[in-house]
Amino acid sequence: MRPVGTTTGTTIITMAERVDTQALLRLVAWLSPAFPVGAFSYSNGLEQAVHDGHVSDAGSLRSWLETMLCHGSGWNDAVLLGEAYRAFEDPARLVCVIELAEAMATSRERHMETMLQGDAFLAAARHWPHPVMERLGDGVAYPVAVGAIAGAHATGLEPAIAAYLHASISNAVSVAIRCGVTGQRDGVGVIASLEPTIAAIAEKACAASLDDLGSAAITADISSLRHEILHSRLFRS
Repeated sequence: MRPVGTTTGTTIITMAERVDTQALLRLVAWLSPAFPVGAFSYSNGLEQAVHDGHVSDAGSLRSWLETMLCHGSGWNDAVLLGEAYRAFEDPARLVCVIELAEAMATSRERHMETMLQGDAFLAAARHWPHPVMERLGDGVAYPVAVGAIAGAHATGLEPAIAAYLHASISNAVSVAIRCGVTGQRDGVGVIASLEPTIAAIAEKACAASLDDLGSAAITADISSLRHEILHSRLFRS
């Protein structure tokens, strides 16, 4: 039996390939800088790190972001997203990860950042209706919101984590550019250099559980706390 699909010359486009393309388009839309979650307003403590001299050029920016991916909030977000992806049909399990993600915010500003972005993401994602919206309710951390919606639309877990992390890194590079740490060309180079790390963390997080949560990015946590009293700033966190 021939695959269901359309033929262009000798190329057969199957139904499965069209579904994968639709999932990709949704991830691209949801994690685009144009998606109205207000990510441009937040730096996740990076602005303070620049102010304190921890991040001063493209090299130190890359090191900072790689640490966040492997040992900081990037890793924890990836694990929480994975759990939400798997739990989208289980209300009790979903409530547990919702509560845990909120409790893990390490400062007032990080709590504001993840919760406001999560609510904004869900509001915009209502253009892709699904019953999971009712199970999520209000007050959902950003990675949990993305994970549950991605699970409901069967985007694939590893692509969803990779897209989320790539969007986070891209936003951080944009922050660094606006803070004068690096130019656009070197900023793009930082994003390109972190592709293998993003891919490795996405693959690792797919097999992780909540028992694997944990952070050792202490300087980043302190930067987030210190940012609350930064006298002049561009970003809300």
